Amino acid sequence: MRISVRLYQAIKAKELGLTVAKRDDFSQWYTQSLIRSEMLDYSDVSGCYILRPWGYAIWAHIQAFMNTEFKSRGIQDSYFPLLIPEPAIQREQAHLEGFSPEVAWVTHAGDAPLNVRLAVRPTSETAIYPAYSRWIKTWRDLPLRLNQWCNVVRWEFKNPQPLIRSREFLWQEGHSAFASREEADAEVRDILGLYRRVFEEMLAVPVMEGVKSETEKFAGAEYTTTVEAFIPEAGRAIQGATSHGLGQNFSRMFDIKFEDGKGQLQYAWQNSWGFTTRSIGVMAMVHGDDQGMVLPPRVATTQVVVLPVGITTRTDSAISNRIRQECQTIAAQLNAGGIRTMADLAENQTPGWKFSHWELKGVPLRIEVGPKELDSEAYSYAVRYDGTKGRMLKSDLVNIVTLQLESIHNGMLSKARKKYLESIIPATNWDTVTQALAAGKMCMIPWCEEASCERSIKERTSEQAIAGAKCLCIPFEQPFEILSNLSCPACSRPSKRWTLFARSY
Repeated sequence: MRISVRLYQAIKAKELGLTVAKRDDFSQWYTQSLIRSEMLDYSDVSGCYILRPWGYAIWAHIQAFMNTEFKSRGIQDSYFPLLIPEPAIQREQAHLEGFSPEVAWVTHAGDAPLNVRLAVRPTSETAIYPAYSRWIKTWRDLPLRLNQWCNVVRWEFKNPQPLIRSREFLWQEGHSAFASREEADAEVRDILGLYRRVFEEMLAVPVMEGVKSETEKFAGAEYTTTVEAFIPEAGRAIQGATSHGLGQNFSRMFDIKFEDGKGQLQYAWQNSWGFTTRSIGVMAMVHGDDQGMVLPPRVATTQVVVLPVGITTRTDSAISNRIRQECQTIAAQLNAGGIRTMADLAENQTPGWKFSHWELKGVPLRIEVGPKELDSEAYSYAVRYDGTKGRMLKSDLVNIVTLQLESIHNGMLSKARKKYLESIIPATNWDTVTQALAAGKMCMIPWCEEASCERSIKERTSEQAIAGAKCLCIPFEQPFEILSNLSCPACSRPSKRWTLFARSY
């Protein structure tokens, strides 16, 4: 049976669009929005995904921002091997135990078994620090601050989820060595602040900075700092990125010593820190809606799409040509002004189909050119994230669009931050804790910071019709004063600091 072009386009648009609402089935919505916006696709290996150009470009913008920041700090790029000999990864037992269930091993070359098993890096401390031991000899060799962009493999046995829990992912990992604890501690907070800026200044995602509990800290670290995001529609928090103070744990294990200015041998103070493609998944979860992706302008592959509208079979060909030429002129003008723009001049798709297509892909701003725009002083536009429509003057177009994109970023961040703050429920008694968690919120509780209490909270909340809650972080900026009469709502011990708990990915 033959169908009309218009009917075919309608069917295709339905296939390309989302079939579930974000609030109705969050998991299915999230997967559909990634796949149908052409951000990502499945591979033949379970838990491993293909990052398509539309998604990878976001990572490239993040890399460019962070590389500039790293360079300004004197951090240098490097690359270390993917494979780590088993004896090296076994040298730090706490570190190995933390990653052991997730390590993938290379055991054969062809049909021949290897004499030594090789771990596919889950993280690179044990690959990098033997080299640091060779390179660092005196205080003049410090600080040593290296970064590498690479992939890692962590063989998740939980349900893999694109970008959030995948078995292979991209990241940057930094590794530093200093002569003093003070220098190392300062870097931990500085890098964490940079990670917060990436989320807020690039991805328009609000996060909270804090320190992990002893139970949740990185294996082998002295302490771990974190930025934590929250997905209100899922009722779950998600760790955004971490910066670890390793103390001298690894330098003692790998014999990383230096001669100080007094001729005494000292162990180096070390840090490690990492930021992953999980951030793209967080961005998609926070901003996406029932129409698909909503991209922040600073990381969008295409910031502006220009579309011809109002052309019908009755439109004079000269008018049609003028409209298409005007679209090309706008795109050229904006691209020359540093705004990533494309004109979609395809003639086999209706404006309505194109509207849906580019909304699905999340382009921040749409400019429309029709017969009425040709001889007027303004173009019609539509903003993706909130649906605002209006007219923008043709004169000084580059500056007007630049300001509009800044306004879009700020509006997206403000909207997301409002939801984030509304999701934090102060809880000083156990009933409030369980009610907040059942409602898909985060709890800010005056906590005792005891590991046994943390385990108890997780177990007790798992007994409810909700997943177990865990400590997200102890915020650096405490929201309230800890009063002497406040006790931990979970165990009644004296409380120490306000701490954020929630269900988490």
